[in-house]
Order: sequence, then structure tokens, then C-alpha cells
Amino acid sequence: MDSAGEDGKQQPHLVLAHKLFLLSHADVDDLAKVDLRADVLAVVKSDDMAALYESLASDGVLEMDAALLAEMRARIDEEIRKLDENLFEEGGDWERKNRLKVYEGLYCMATRNFKKATSLFLDSISTFTTYELFTYDTFIFYTVLTSVISLDRVSLKQKVVDAPEILAVIGKVPHLSEFLNSLYNCQYKSFFIAFSGLTEQIKLDRYLQPHFRYYMREVRTVVYSQFLESYKSVTMEAMATAFGVTVDFIDQELSRFIAAGKLHCKIDKFAAILETNRPDARNAFYQATIKQGDFLLNRIQKLSRVIDL
Repeated sequence: MDSAGEDGKQQPHLVLAHKLFLLSHADVDDLAKVDLRADVLAVVKSDDMAALYESLASDGVLEMDAALLAEMRARIDEEIRKLDENLFEEGGDWERKNRLKVYEGLYCMATRNFKKATSLFLDSISTFTTYELFTYDTFIFYTVLTSVISLDRVSLKQKVVDAPEILAVIGKVPHLSEFLNSLYNCQYKSFFIAFSGLTEQIKLDRYLQPHFRYYMREVRTVVYSQFLESYKSVTMEAMATAFGVTVDFIDQELSRFIAAGKLHCKIDKFAAILETNRPDARNAFYQATIKQGDFLLNRIQKLSRVIDL
């Protein structure tokens, strides 16, 4: 995903923030970090980021140059005297509201509120103009990833799989089209391959990386639940074959998800069979009614004892 969009450029400070994130990432090699440090220093100097320069120097990311720091501070003092605070002077209220949705969606995604992020991103697909945050390709990347773990199958088809705006761009992001469409089309072996291809992009994204393990679990919960939805019982071997993995892998995976309450099924180890035990809606309603009735009876009994006293 490039840093420049079709109709604008990503906000330079966000590009800088991403480079700082990569500098702190263990998977980025030392040679690449040399170039990243040079890029960071160039931006810090061009924008007179004195406070950031001090912080990076104290952390050992950049070398301290006292003369350079003094020059930056002098220019900052001069700019402060000229500063004209005038925010949001471009565009009308409608445009600002649409732009705000993307900002809020990004915040929700970064704070693990994927469901709300999905809603805000989908509302912004046809009005996206926030190239200062990220490119449209990246926006579609975020939209698809959050939608997969937030929407039911019908909504995913209507709002994402068949969305013209997404169809026009999704092919530009490696593995993303296969990830989405193989999930919807129940092509689980292809899905796992595409999902594996996306993991590096997720790990190297500074908004998604903190939630990497959580997101990986949520996606697997979605795909395993979708597979099991079609069966009352299924052999472990059949499921392993469908996903292109070993029986041992499926056994270990599902055991963890079942224990965590993420999947409604049980494993018959002797027969090597998975048996689904999805909650029946009518039975759940009946149990809730009984519980409410017991609660009401207890309250009446307590009240009657108080009155007797």
C-alpha cells in the first residue's frame, strides 16, 4: 500500500509516525532502519520538531546535535508569534461530518471497537476524502478486515462483497480479495492461504499491530463457526481436509475455542467427530422466562416477609 492516494497525499506526520513504528519493530532489519533514521531526521529538521527530536535523541534513536536543536527552537518561537489559529476552514458542514466519520472509525479500530469502526467506514466508502490519514487502498483494507469479524453473512455480502467501491480497489491490496471472497464462498483452504498472506500487513500496521493476536482469534472464530453452521456433526478429518491442515491442528485449535466459549460444539475424541450444540432460540427464551419468573417469585416472598414483620 503506497503512501500517496489517487487524489491526494497522506499526511506527512502520519508517514513519519509509521516510520517511527517500524524503527521500534523487531522484525525490521538493521539495514532498513539506517534508511528509516535518515528519513526521520530529514522530516524532523524540515518541520522543526524540536520536542520530538529531543525525545528521539534521549531514547538513542537519533544523535543529539545541540546547535540543530537551538536553531529549531528559534524558528518555532518565530512561528508562534505568527500563528493563526483557524481550523476547518475548508469545506462545508457536510464534508466535515463525512471526514469526521473516518477519523472516528480509525480511532474505534485502534481501540478495538471493530463493530463501530466497520459501521463508520462503510458509511464513508463513497465520500472518502481523508487522504491525509491514509490512501483509499488502505481505507478499503481496514474496511474489509473490520467487516469480516463484525458483520453477519448476509450483511457482508450486501455491504462488502458486492460493493462497487470495494470491488474497484480490492484487487490492489495483495491477498485481500481472496481473503474476503474465499470466506464468503466457503473455500476454506484458499481462505487460510490468503489469511496467511495478510498477516505481515497486519503486523506491520501501527493501528492493527497491538490487536494482532485478538484479530487472528476473531477471524478464526468466524470461519470455524461458518463451517460448523452447515453440520450437525462432522468428522475431524473432513474439517481438516477442508482447511488444508492436519487433524491434530484442528483438534488443538477447536479445543481452545470451545474452552473459551467461542464455538458451540463438542469433540468426541473416541469417534474423532465434532458435534455442534448451537443454542436453540426457543429454548433460550424459555430458560430466560423461567429465570425471570424465579426472580419475581423471590422478590414477592421477600416483600411478603417484610409486610408480615
